[in-house]
Amino acid sequence: MKSKRAHILLPHDLVKEIDSIVGPRGRSAFLVETAREAVRRKKLLRFLESDTPAWKDADHPELARGAGTWVRELRQESETRRTRKQRRAKK
Repeated sequence: MKSKRAHILLPHDLVKEIDSIVGPRGRSAFLVETAREAVRRKKLLRFLESDTPAWKDADHPELARGAGTWVRELRQESETRRTRKQRRAKK
């Protein structure tokens, strides 16, 4: 992954704390990891606070006739497969 240098200013006490946790040679990796977590969290919060629906019916055509129907069909398919396997095993 490409990297780009970024000159940032940190308070001395924060640098000291970071160094005590990861050492001076681990500072960049620690800050990258921390920044990635913060970006991920901010994006998730932005999504959760938006009016965009998380669920779209178009993404789940199998549920068009209702979740109950889908579950029953799924269970029936599973039962049919299980029964077939048992019959084959007996032969």
